[in-house]
Amino acid sequence: MTEPLIAASSRGAADGPVIPVHALYEDEVAAFLEARPSFVRGFAKLSDFSGKAGQVVVAPTPEGALDRVLFGLGQRVSKGGRADAMAFRALPAKLPAGDYRLHAAPEGLDPGQIALAFALGTYRFDRFKARGADGPRRLVAAEGVDLSEVSAIAHACALARDMVNSPANAMGPRQIETIAREIAEQFGASFSVVTGDDLLTEGYPAVHAVGRAAVPERAPRMLELQWGDEAHPVVALVGKGVVFDTGGLDIKPSAGMRLMKKDMGGAAHALALARMVMAARLPVRLIVLVPVVENAIAGDAMRPGDVLDSRAGLTIEVGNTDAEGRLILADALTRAAEHSPALTIDLATLTGAARVALGPQVIPFYTPDDALAGQIEAGARAAADPVWRMPLWDGYREALESDIADLKNDPDAWAQAGSVTAALFLQRFAPTTGSWVHLDIYAWNPKGAAGRPSGGEAQAIRGLYAMLKSRFA
Repeated sequence: MTEPLIAASSRGAADGPVIPVHALYEDEVAAFLEARPSFVRGFAKLSDFSGKAGQVVVAPTPEGALDRVLFGLGQRVSKGGRADAMAFRALPAKLPAGDYRLHAAPEGLDPGQIALAFALGTYRFDRFKARGADGPRRLVAAEGVDLSEVSAIAHACALARDMVNSPANAMGPRQIETIAREIAEQFGASFSVVTGDDLLTEGYPAVHAVGRAAVPERAPRMLELQWGDEAHPVVALVGKGVVFDTGGLDIKPSAGMRLMKKDMGGAAHALALARMVMAARLPVRLIVLVPVVENAIAGDAMRPGDVLDSRAGLTIEVGNTDAEGRLILADALTRAAEHSPALTIDLATLTGAARVALGPQVIPFYTPDDALAGQIEAGARAAADPVWRMPLWDGYREALESDIADLKNDPDAWAQAGSVTAALFLQRFAPTTGSWVHLDIYAWNPKGAAGRPSGGEAQAIRGLYAMLKSRFA
């Protein structure tokens, strides 16, 4: 991973040259260039710089030294709108190594969000590369930017992306446990883990059933982190941690299995969001619950038609062993309810149907709480972290009814809306105290772009952090 580097505005000139960056809308380019030396005008003309969105010109002096950077913002947003600070994610990938300073923040854009966007854009996953990057790109933040908060958010997002990008042989249950334990130690949180057959005696039978076919060193486990003053409102974060999903006995085709290293993306996102909350010292009692399993194939793997127990006391008929994420989340959500949370957030790479509905970039969320939905949408807008509320449609609940158990994990085909029915399944186990929201994340960029390389992506958690900060701080 490349460190998401930003620096304080007090950084001195003795540390080396700091190159100014001029961010320009298309309608500002002509006047800007008219006021600049001829060599800048000439180089901009030679580069055909017109201020189009994402366009970058690295202008040298006549002597060949780096003089300044021109960055295009595109057309000015009309009717009271504003440009997206996250456009600055694209900048670091187009710059040579060095230190930069934004000459002036464009009107309507938050300098802190610009600094965060730049930091997010420096991310590279090079853990398995023989040779690393050619040097850091660092932005000197503007006066007044909360550098510690920007750094904490950027590092948390980088953690989530690293975890998702790591192959399953390097990011198994033990590695996720180690990461969670290290986060707990860093912030003074308590940490506990229940592993293997102890899951049965400790009341996590569904987690055990999904993960029991894995080899012993990759045994299933339930991770729990607790942090904060017990007098503060309880916020529970639940993350799906399937380190690899073969589909079980209902085995996936090879194409469907290729990206299943990312099926622990919910766990990565829950831990990253927890890290943001603890770094900001928000006045909450934080409970983080991460069930971690490998959905493997072996002689004792769960079978289609099996009926599983759950921590909630409800029985679940397994119609499809590839619908395993909701099974482990059922036990984790039940455990969350035992803490009587004011708010429960679960994050999971749960269904392909979510991508059919909204594609890879917009994250669907489900909650029966209209006020919470509004807060989540406001946080997402503030952080430019897109989400879309989807319905918990009552008409589809009967698709989860089983003839021999309390419910089943694969809905009847007539209901069709796979992401909706998955959310309805989880709602059966969600805490009834306070509010609950489920996010069906993708955790992946299928198409690379500057500042957004193909691979693991942190989705929705910046917006959720903004919501939590507004709601509790």
